[in-house]
Amino acid sequence: MTQATLSQFSQLQGENAPKITYRVAMPQPASHLFEVVLLVQGYSLPLLDLKLPVWTPGSYLVREYAKHLQDFGAKSGEHPLQWRKIAKNHWQVETSSLDNQTIEIRYRIFANELSVRTNHLDATHGYFNGAAIFFRIPGLDKQPIEIAIALPQDDWQVTTPLPEVAGQTNTFIAADFDTLVDSPFEIGTQQIYKFEVLGKAHELAIWGGESNIAPEKVIADTQKIIEVEAKIFGGLPYERYIFLLHLSTQGNGGLEHKYACSLNYPRFGFRASDKYNRFMQLVAHEFFHLWNVKRIRPKALEVFDYDGENYTPSLWFSEGTTSYYDLTIPVRAGIYDIKTFLQNLGKEITRYELTPGRWVQPVSESSLDAWIKLYRPEANSNNSQISYYLKGEMVSLLLDLLIRERHDNQKSLDDVMLIMWQQFGIEEIGFTPQQLQEVMGSVAGIDLADFFAKYVDGTEELPFNQYLEPFGLQIVSEDKESIPYLGIKVNSEQGREVVKFVETGAPAAIAGIDPGDELLAIDGIRVTATGMSDRLQDYQQGDTIEVAVFHQEQLRQYQVTLAAPRPSSYGVKPVSNPTAKQQQNFAGYLGGDLQKLKD
Repeated sequence: MTQATLSQFSQLQGENAPKITYRVAMPQPASHLFEVVLLVQGYSLPLLDLKLPVWTPGSYLVREYAKHLQDFGAKSGEHPLQWRKIAKNHWQVETSSLDNQTIEIRYRIFANELSVRTNHLDATHGYFNGAAIFFRIPGLDKQPIEIAIALPQDDWQVTTPLPEVAGQTNTFIAADFDTLVDSPFEIGTQQIYKFEVLGKAHELAIWGGESNIAPEKVIADTQKIIEVEAKIFGGLPYERYIFLLHLSTQGNGGLEHKYACSLNYPRFGFRASDKYNRFMQLVAHEFFHLWNVKRIRPKALEVFDYDGENYTPSLWFSEGTTSYYDLTIPVRAGIYDIKTFLQNLGKEITRYELTPGRWVQPVSESSLDAWIKLYRPEANSNNSQISYYLKGEMVSLLLDLLIRERHDNQKSLDDVMLIMWQQFGIEEIGFTPQQLQEVMGSVAGIDLADFFAKYVDGTEELPFNQYLEPFGLQIVSEDKESIPYLGIKVNSEQGREVVKFVETGAPAAIAGIDPGDELLAIDGIRVTATGMSDRLQDYQQGDTIEVAVFHQEQLRQYQVTLAAPRPSSYGVKPVSNPTAKQQQNFAGYLGGDLQKLKD
């Protein structure tokens, strides 16, 4: 059997197009099994190909959703249909004996992974992403699709950005398969809060039980974020938008959609100011994506290939620039102050400076390698790679400062985003890396080829102070004590002190210590992860110590010569004597008084 050709599918257009309907039931939610029925009515080709996506847009890893599919069956009326599985995510059904009859496909999806990119079903709710539960029918990707939800309990309800079918209960319509994939479903007793911003309808739907969230405060601050981001792009490109929030034990993540976002956050992470601020950054990040990624997309993501990796070197802009904005939007919105912004920026710069992989992997390569590296960290990851989120954020900071300094704050990265929206986002035309560079150069008013060669396609060190200095800011080490450098990170795990990371070229690596070794003692005295820094304070650069470890259950003792101390924390601080111009630039950038910040 072979897959039907596009020319054959041309026969199924217009009035001859099949009607595609999904029915999703969950009669026993505690079983974690969604029961799915696909009905294809009016299909007249000899073969029906069904493909389950292997990934979902916004999360760049092949997740093999088909591994959760079971109990596949096919029939027409009461007559079973022959089928076979011909690839990991590809089923094929013989339909040659049918005469425009309805094809019925049944299967079940196991759903017990609570994340924004997977499916979760239990006694309290059901949640699913389209890519992880619905088949794509090649050749019929542009056909409308109905989704009918059968509720297991009368008090459950459905929240989804899809519109309801008129006159039908809990039945929704997706314009095409891309829209279906882009429309998550929350089904249960979620609390729903409706609010309006700039004349558009919004909803906050919360699932997860007891927590310390204050919905009124979250909604008020979310409204501020929406207003600030809408101002950048000249309005809101929707009539209705939904924030789906899952409260969990320790989750922290989000996934963007065109008309919604899914958020996962610790249920008791809303009282402490730093945790609350992180949540609002998450909201700002995912909401900003409704422009940058969902509509302003790299060329490689203009048309999704659901069967494999979609490679682009521009995720540093799609994700990293969005990360820069999730840092700046809350300070613009007045959710946190300038001091907090600079503290958070210092933490991000610290993460960057403590990642030796920045000298190895360009951020454009990191973007391309997202599929095999970022979501699959290993012991050597920090030595060999850099996150496109993190370095993209840092590069975006420099670009914003460069543009602002050249134009006295009359232009900024906001102007880049607006032009990208106008040229590519409104019509959803994918951009190339060269087009992105050209837009940024046109706003900056200079050729950015050298900048991109060094910091996007190269691994030269980012000159933070060069770009911060015109704004009266500088990067400084916040270390209070000088500790000689050993070059390992150790975690306590079930009573064992385990080496998790060894920096390439560090004293520990030169001596032969490996990730996975169990750290026992320094110079014959037992040492723990929490006490290692205190222990090393007894030594100086150049001292040789004996480090005892268990390596694959064998006792080994290494002679390690300690290196010079290295900063472990960085802060963004005002320069000592800011000039009037620096104070003016600072006020134009962050809207505050640099001199008061110094005081």
